[in-house]
Amino acid sequence: MILPTEPIGSIPRSPELLKVLRRFRDGLATAAETAEAYDAALQDTVRRFEATGSPVITDGEQRKSSFLTYPLDGLINIAADGLVIPFEDGHNRQLPRLTKGPFRYRNYAVKYLQSALHFANVPVKQAVISASALSLLYPAQGLADYSREQFINDLVLEVAKDIRMCLEAGAHRVQIDFTEGRLAVKMDPSKALLRQFVELNNRVLAQFSPEQRKRIGVHTCPGGDHDSTHSADVDYAELLPDLFRLEAGNFYVQLASEKNPRRVLEVIKQNLQPHQRVFIGVIDVLDNALETPETVRDRVLLAAEYIPPKQLGTTDDCGFSPFEDDTSTGRDLAFAKIRARVLGTRMAGAEIRSL
Repeated sequence: MILPTEPIGSIPRSPELLKVLRRFRDGLATAAETAEAYDAALQDTVRRFEATGSPVITDGEQRKSSFLTYPLDGLINIAADGLVIPFEDGHNRQLPRLTKGPFRYRNYAVKYLQSALHFANVPVKQAVISASALSLLYPAQGLADYSREQFINDLVLEVAKDIRMCLEAGAHRVQIDFTEGRLAVKMDPSKALLRQFVELNNRVLAQFSPEQRKRIGVHTCPGGDHDSTHSADVDYAELLPDLFRLEAGNFYVQLASEKNPRRVLEVIKQNLQPHQRVFIGVIDVLDNALETPETVRDRVLLAAEYIPPKQLGTTDDCGFSPFEDDTSTGRDLAFAKIRARVLGTRMAGAEIRSL
């Protein structure tokens, strides 16, 4: 049996690209030199991605400042002093804050997709940020002449536009990054915030037909960054039943780094709907040890004890470098891990077919 396998999104930016970006921000490199460095990094990423044997690739997010902030780059109505998200190792990430309305994207993900499609010889998926993550931009004290209701209405339209443009441009799949799902439970143990997030994302998904939603997926993880997380201490069972209420056809669920995968798989089994496929994480992107294909195979076969093979796929737990400055995993190691995922998934498929 051929089991589908897909990456999540980001690959560590090439050292050459990071060097040029530092020089550009110090006023020592031109915009033309920077554009050339982006192109070179993208071409190298696509070439190396395809060399892993991965049947589906991404652009590695080489041109994104981060998986979260790409729509905002260049906007003049945001400030840097938004919500602070603490990570377990003590470092923080701070979200921007909206200063006035209306809310509009400055950049849409389709431009990254189109660049990758220009070089790719295999299908390309595109990651986009969720409406729920961007909803955190609106300040708690509100904004004069721009209500939260107006903001949410504009937000839903912009996120739907981001997804639709990628589908129409030929994305194999569009993946909504919902890494704030588990964090929502940490912020509000009553789960009222999580359920607000689910309803908001479902407002976006309602803009698409059932056939289109088969090409849309949702990714969840505890927020990997610099080999740390912001919500791995939250019980997965508090998130997963609500996660599968999202009206998407595919789910990408971090699992390789979980301490008790059988327990998580049992919760997935109880909540996965017949029309949904779950891509389980078989690569721990926060661990610099390289998984063997045999390790991946065994993780897949364990998942197959709980999930029907026709509803099963594999992925990485998270992106390898969701923020531009995250170099905690080497570029060579990231591609080696992807190759192990591809080979191990293929081995597991062969064993499942023979049963």
